Amino acid sequence: MESIVVKMREKQTLIVVAVLATFATCTSTTAPSLPDMEDPAIAAIADPEISSEAEIEYGSFSEEQLYQTIISELDAQRGNLEEAGDNYLDLAMATRDLSIIQRAIQFASVNGDLNALMQLGLLWSGVEPENAQPHLMLSFQFLENGNYSQALSHMARVIDLGSEIDFTALAARTGRLEPRDRQSLIENLRQLAREFEDESSIQIALIQLLAQNRQFEEALYEIQQVLEIIDLTPNMVLLHGQVLQNMDDSEGAARVLRNGVRQFEDDKSLRLSFARLLIQNEDFKEAQEQFEIIVEQDPEDWETLYSVALLDMELENFESAINNLEKLILVDQRFDESQYYLGFIYEQLEEMEKSIKHYREVRIGTNNFLAAQQQATRHAIDLGQLNEAHSWLIRQSSGQPRLEILFTTIESNLLIQSGYITEAKSLLDSSLNRFPNESELLFARVLYYDSQGDKAGSERDLQQIIRMQPDDSRALNHLGYMLADQTNRFEEALKLVERAIAISPDDPAIIDSLAWAQYKLGYYEEALSNLRRAFAVFPDHEVASHLGEVLWQMGREKEATQVWEDALEVQPDSELIREVIERFRPYE
Repeated sequence: MESIVVKMREKQTLIVVAVLATFATCTSTTAPSLPDMEDPAIAAIADPEISSEAEIEYGSFSEEQLYQTIISELDAQRGNLEEAGDNYLDLAMATRDLSIIQRAIQFASVNGDLNALMQLGLLWSGVEPENAQPHLMLSFQFLENGNYSQALSHMARVIDLGSEIDFTALAARTGRLEPRDRQSLIENLRQLAREFEDESSIQIALIQLLAQNRQFEEALYEIQQVLEIIDLTPNMVLLHGQVLQNMDDSEGAARVLRNGVRQFEDDKSLRLSFARLLIQNEDFKEAQEQFEIIVEQDPEDWETLYSVALLDMELENFESAINNLEKLILVDQRFDESQYYLGFIYEQLEEMEKSIKHYREVRIGTNNFLAAQQQATRHAIDLGQLNEAHSWLIRQSSGQPRLEILFTTIESNLLIQSGYITEAKSLLDSSLNRFPNESELLFARVLYYDSQGDKAGSERDLQQIIRMQPDDSRALNHLGYMLADQTNRFEEALKLVERAIAISPDDPAIIDSLAWAQYKLGYYEEALSNLRRAFAVFPDHEVASHLGEVLWQMGREKEATQVWEDALEVQPDSELIREVIERFRPYE
């Protein structure tokens, strides 16, 4: 709004002239300009005679109306643009003066007053029935309001009056229409296509709406008809490819786009679309070639260079990937993602010092920060750099208690995985001294106790969490499952898991725990039903082992065996599956 007011003030002398003209009962005045209009619909119909720095010649009307014009301009000068717009709307309706109408349109556009724009467009079309511009304006307004039939009517009128309009603007707004409503527009477009055979944008809009309605065969037919009467364009290639892709003809879509990029070698959007389709088709090598052509044509297209680097990684062209990621880092483009993937690449190359270095360059607050710090810490611990890894995490979390707690849970878990049991316990105890009764730290210590088979320690910390946070479904589930799986306190286990499932009814891990407690109590049918529900959402090998065991105990050995064998195909190294098979089929 400030820019509008400044421009108004710059034209203050013109307002003074206008006031003097009023006292002299003149029939014209000079109006200050408004800034360029942002609305593309209004900008498209802006009359150059009323654009910035232009003088408007008003028609002859009453002194009161002329006075109201001056008041409106003074309101605008003071920044009261809505009031000025309302006044101009009233003046336009009263005077039907073309310049007043156009001035009112400018104010309505700046104020975003869609209702006023609609009224003014209809008024303008009545004042100048042979002018295409008000119909162009109205078509955009009706499109914005979702009145597509009216929009089409005014778009057709624009063509009737010898002007041009792009009917494909319609498809950009009809994506969420109900199919039957879109079908009505399709029929209207068919009629218009017959009336205006040379207007290719009508036929293209028809194709787009047919595709939106999933009438792909008809869309493909219309494409073939259009291509017989117009020169091929990159947009038509894209549309043709999209229709074929939606028809599950990926090869046909690739063929169309491949021919398109040969014909329109410099069209970047077309080549990008082709490359993305190739990725979807898992043709990574040709996709990389297309991306490389784009980079060659525009060496500063950093996003495409990033795509090339990711494809290099997929193809294990690590040297090329490293080179491209380092280029991005040098120009501060995709900096954190590039550092993260460099860490990943050096991890694959087993150059762990370099991997750690790049992972640690990923900055706090970015998407990959936590994953990068976890991997850096993992590798540092594997290299025996325990103190250095810990010091790094402390420096990163300095002054941020929540981050320090999170890092402690990550570090302790990695220490346990690497066999540094004493160090993990010491770290957790020390952190709990700083943050007593912090549930995340207590749960991390539960995992430590679990790793040592210390059921009493695990239960003690879990009970503490539940006392502090009775609705912590994770703690309720963990304790309930532990009691069902490792003790004979099945009734207590069931109550805990039922509390957890009431809080998180769709969590497959809790559903599995509920089923396991039910199974231990002999409720086989309920257990089987819940295990099937859990397995459908989360086909994990642990759930599979439970499902097979329940089926076996119900006398359905063949089904149980099939469940276990299917699980082993997915996860051949599952000790859980092998252990349960050994228990129930020891001699096979």
